[in-house]
Amino acid sequence: MSSQAELPDEMDFPLEGVRVLDLSRVLAGPLCGQVLADFGAEVIKVEHPARGDDTRDWGMRVGKTETTYFNSVNRSKRSITLDLQTPEAVQIIYDMLPQFDVVISNFKHGGADKMGLGYDKLKSIKPDLIYCTVAGYSSHTPEVKRPGYDLVIQAEAGLMAVNGDQDMPPLKFGVAVVDMMTGMYAAQAVLAALFRRERTGRGRRIEMALYDCGLTINGYCGLDALQLGHEPKRYGNNHPSIVPYGLFEAADGPLIIAVGNNSQFEKFCRQVIARPDIVEDPRYATNVERSRNRASLLPILSEAVASFERDVLLQRLAACGIPSGRAAGLHEALVSERTQQTGMVQTVAHAEAGSTTVFAPPYRLDGQRLPVRCAPPVLGEGTREVLQQLLAMSDEQLQQLQQRGVLTVPEVSSTSV
Repeated sequence: MSSQAELPDEMDFPLEGVRVLDLSRVLAGPLCGQVLADFGAEVIKVEHPARGDDTRDWGMRVGKTETTYFNSVNRSKRSITLDLQTPEAVQIIYDMLPQFDVVISNFKHGGADKMGLGYDKLKSIKPDLIYCTVAGYSSHTPEVKRPGYDLVIQAEAGLMAVNGDQDMPPLKFGVAVVDMMTGMYAAQAVLAALFRRERTGRGRRIEMALYDCGLTINGYCGLDALQLGHEPKRYGNNHPSIVPYGLFEAADGPLIIAVGNNSQFEKFCRQVIARPDIVEDPRYATNVERSRNRASLLPILSEAVASFERDVLLQRLAACGIPSGRAAGLHEALVSERTQQTGMVQTVAHAEAGSTTVFAPPYRLDGQRLPVRCAPPVLGEGTREVLQQLLAMSDEQLQQLQQRGVLTVPEVSSTSV
């Protein structure tokens, strides 16, 4: 069964004709490859013949060789299997390389060079190659050999210190935010390098470090800490300088109320919670005063909000033009009418599971969302077709390589790009 998605007739993919060799695994590198695939690049993912990408064993099972983790960062790719510890597999990479524009890798420090897959070697074969590496720590620091793990980076980069309430221990984000943002930053760098190559004809070596990206994610919170000269306070779901701006509990569930200015606060007190006395109190009349006196104000507001049903509050808030929204559960959000209207959650054909659910790319070009071109690949589904297409390998050659453990060739191909 093909997992090819039904594509719009006139979709113009910006990266059509670009070919990417994805040697990476887990999340950051594969997400970089997925972004490029979303924009139309042909992304060939190289995996170990037996175990594949590590994330094929993380999360909930989809079919025989996929999981929710794997599927979140590998849509619209092909999968081929090569044991890169064997000289035959490395030679296959060399032979294919002239037909590729980009290589993505995240081997341990020195691992790519040891296998003969480092930048200098591959550049000698493909001089205008764009080579993107993802590592835990910068090659320009003494920690270059340390492995990079999202949770460790969240801790070391200070991200856990800005998450959660003041009286809580450091708290990690609910998703692997460092891995995911590093993948996005890496894709941006590759796109910039491709653009530059169009003008100069020159390739480029790109180095991405999880720790560097973790620091970047701190954004204005990081600059606040540097300006203060000490650890900033944590406010959990509330805003450090705007009050009220955060999570509140209505009588029947949580909602977000984000009062952005004094005019909105007056409407909130008079028309939403029917408490004009609050805005008439000079301690709460301006945001500066509300922020200074948040300890006394927030319990009053929380009690008032808790006396109303959530939908009543949301209707009144909307009528007053005050930003607000239901604090939805994850499943609740994903199956909501709002999400359905976006087209962000899609069901695509799958060779083994029949069908599977994936997120669509978040990009719209000329008003049209970029489609899911095919489901995340079954392990090794494209080995035969890709190697026959790029290297004109015969079935006999593939069989011999499979017998030597260099690769695996599934009985039936399950996707095409």
